[in-house]
Amino acid sequence: MNIFAVFFGGGLGSLLRFGISKWILNFYTGNFPLGTFISNMLSCIILAAVVIFSKNKIDNELIKLLLITGFCGGFSTFSTFSFETVDLLKSGNYVVAFLNIFVSIAVGVGLIYFLLKNQVQ
Repeated sequence: MNIFAVFFGGGLGSLLRFGISKWILNFYTGNFPLGTFISNMLSCIILAAVVIFSKNKIDNELIKLLLITGFCGGFSTFSTFSFETVDLLKSGNYVVAFLNIFVSIAVGVGLIYFLLKNQVQ
């Protein structure tokens, strides 16, 4: 049953990431990989929320596997982040590549830290 929870959650997360990336392209044409950034940051928020709620209310390992390992794993994407950063470097967009690295890591870690530190009891 665990493998199905991860499989189902990962599929949903991947589909949502794909949808967000395509939707962003409707109005954003800049060099910064905004779709991947938004997906990764939303995934950080969702992961922190699941961790917070699992301490207080969720005691079901299957739900944690579905949401953390599956959904957040499929929704966030380190490989796409890395590929887009290398692509920016190859095309000479060094400042945007550096900003992508710095902002993604700083905001992602900052979001999880802030949410876990200020969790509602």
